[in-house]
Amino acid sequence: MRVVSLLPGATEIVAALGAMESLVGVTHECDHPAVVASRVRVTGTAVDATATAASVDAQVKALTATGTPVFTLFEDRIRDLRPTHILTQALCDVCAVVETDVRALAARLSPEPAVVTVSATTIAGVLDDIVRVGAALDCGDEAAEFVAGAQTRMRTVHETLKAARAPRPRVAVIEWGDPIYAAGHWVPEMVKRAGGVDVLAAPGAHSVTVTADAVRAADPEVLIIAPCGYDLPRARAEAERLLAQPDWAWARSRRVFSIDANALTSRPGPRLIEGIELFARLFNPSLFSPVEDHQCSSHRQSPS
Repeated sequence: MRVVSLLPGATEIVAALGAMESLVGVTHECDHPAVVASRVRVTGTAVDATATAASVDAQVKALTATGTPVFTLFEDRIRDLRPTHILTQALCDVCAVVETDVRALAARLSPEPAVVTVSATTIAGVLDDIVRVGAALDCGDEAAEFVAGAQTRMRTVHETLKAARAPRPRVAVIEWGDPIYAAGHWVPEMVKRAGGVDVLAAPGAHSVTVTADAVRAADPEVLIIAPCGYDLPRARAEAERLLAQPDWAWARSRRVFSIDANALTSRPGPRLIEGIELFARLFNPSLFSPVEDHQCSSHRQSPS
């Protein structure tokens, strides 16, 4: 079996299933687990992801306005890898390679590889996708074991909160800083499962643009800065940039955290469960083990 993954979350699913030996190709964004550094990179992008949030947004909009793909498939590399399976997604046309392009490429290969698509917008959907990938890769038992373990971990969080009659803080999760996007899809459900109330978005719904005034009006007690595609250092810098702006002065007296979004919220994969556990620690720290420094940073300040 020879697997090409066109989504970082799918790559992490393969790793969770113990099938890394079968993984031969990955995207330019795949960075976990560390062993993926040795795999062939089969995608690229015209977007400078190291630019400011506003610049990245402008670059993506300019490409989509002209019908230019945000991501490029390196067909020759994929052909040379002779994949039996290609993992792709059907959730977002500007977040990863478009599914229709993947299926068209697969049809040009001989023998034609199986295309496995993930498209979850909820935690249950992510777990279903793990089962689907497991079935395709002959890892059904491993997938079932992971799902059972994930459900146990989420149940432990729920039962701990219930037993303590823990307060449910009002929470806002920001997944992009310029323009401002409130995180959608599975993130509001993560907030709920962790004992919070998402004041900006609904579980399973798309991420939405909001203004700083709208975030303030929603009156969150906890503000989480988790820009899509950012690791912790970049998320920390983005949080500091936002908090330095006059429109965000009100937030300096709230509980503000930046987190490693790549690891914990952005990718529809196994580590979302770790993200739920982190949220629970942030919302009710006295009930859970301490937060690890590599997961998030606190930004609470005195109001100016």
